[in-house]
Amino acid sequence: MNENPAALLPELFLLGAAVVGLLLGAWLPRDRQWLVRLLAAAAALAGLVATAVAAARPDELVFGTSYAVDTPTHATRAIVLVAVLVALALSVDATAGHRRETEFVVLLQLGALGTIVLGGANDLLLLLAAFLLASVPFYALAGWDKSSLGTEAAMKYYLSGAFLGVAMLTGTAILYGVGRATGYGPLREGLAAAPVAAAGVGLVAVLAGLLFKVGGVPGHFWVPDVTDGTPPAVAAIVTTIPKIGGLVALYRLLTVAVPADALDWPLLVAVLAAASMTLGNLAAFFQTTVQRLLAYSTISQVGYLLIAVAVAGRADLAQPALLYYVAGYAVTNLGAFAVVAEFPQARTIEDYRGMARQHPGLAVALAVCLLGLIGTPPTAVFVGKLAVFTAAVDGGFAWLAVLAIVNTVASVFYYLRWIAPTFRGTDSEAAALRPAGTWSAGTAYACAGLAVGLGVAGGVALPLLVGLPIPV
Repeated sequence: MNENPAALLPELFLLGAAVVGLLLGAWLPRDRQWLVRLLAAAAALAGLVATAVAAARPDELVFGTSYAVDTPTHATRAIVLVAVLVALALSVDATAGHRRETEFVVLLQLGALGTIVLGGANDLLLLLAAFLLASVPFYALAGWDKSSLGTEAAMKYYLSGAFLGVAMLTGTAILYGVGRATGYGPLREGLAAAPVAAAGVGLVAVLAGLLFKVGGVPGHFWVPDVTDGTPPAVAAIVTTIPKIGGLVALYRLLTVAVPADALDWPLLVAVLAAASMTLGNLAAFFQTTVQRLLAYSTISQVGYLLIAVAVAGRADLAQPALLYYVAGYAVTNLGAFAVVAEFPQARTIEDYRGMARQHPGLAVALAVCLLGLIGTPPTAVFVGKLAVFTAAVDGGFAWLAVLAIVNTVASVFYYLRWIAPTFRGTDSEAAALRPAGTWSAGTAYACAGLAVGLGVAGGVALPLLVGLPIPV
């Protein structure tokens, strides 16, 4: 049994920085709490270096077979750690000097740690533990500013998570009962001979918990209220980071632990993908507040991403498409929220009218991110969508690819509803467009540049994500 802690260096860096940061923040004066943020950034950078070193070594299973250190885990680590760095920068203007600045940073780190463990979990019990670790810190983060809307959002987030978490726990118990194992490898053998109805109920219940983490139908009900009721920095985090590990966890669970010939999970996931992208897009049409529009946008993006999960094991491009799309989505979505964080007083689309005249650079960054979310070339989401649609056709779900293209075209309408007034301009100064600082603006520029850079580098990067989940 490999119990070498060095195999978990990125996770340990995050955990250590969170614990030390929490203790440090208890003693530091308010104007010195930026040191906790600096420590968190150093831990994320160290984690990225450790991830690069680990990626050069052969894949392995550690701590028995409960945790896989393979290509999906390396990708999860890298995307989450980059997202943490972006979130730390994005939130400086709103949290620097705040009396709960340390708590914000520590909760971000703990939630990110749970997200990474979700992506590498190779055992149902570890998956459940990771679900809790990736949930509880984000519940607290949703209520971090203690505003009435934030408190309400945190309560809705918690109640939704508690309900679907219990469903996931029940599903885990059922799968263990019929499969006689919690490790993914032995569980696959057990489920192959298990009663189909019981195994199906257990799997659906586990999927319900993971769909809550990624914000996909039917676990999406918390997304609009939490996104709209929390500060932009918090909304950016809870709509982006949990998705990364949740989607990789879905992919690993279904490909490694559940035989598709025993349970027709590809069709189930395909239906969920269709429902997520369609419902998200239809609901986004009528939104006037920017955070609620981005909330429904994230639900629709989950639908596109679930297509890659639906064809897992049936198309060679499924895994690289999923991982690359997740990376592109994370950067692009955080970039859009960075612009929102720069103008915290601008709540509605109309508040952004004339923004290009006052802040031309940020208007361009916003346009790049929103066009990126549509899937416009040469952005990273375009490469991700193209790869996902190709995988869908290769995997026998051409109808799903057609539906996704229709949804993509339809989504142009609501993204342009935001972009168009931004560049049309008015004669009057928009009072809502008062900048919050320089960090959010800098983050928006960096994310927009990264979204385009990843799009251009797609041909080089996609082959690096081919390695399948390590077999047991």
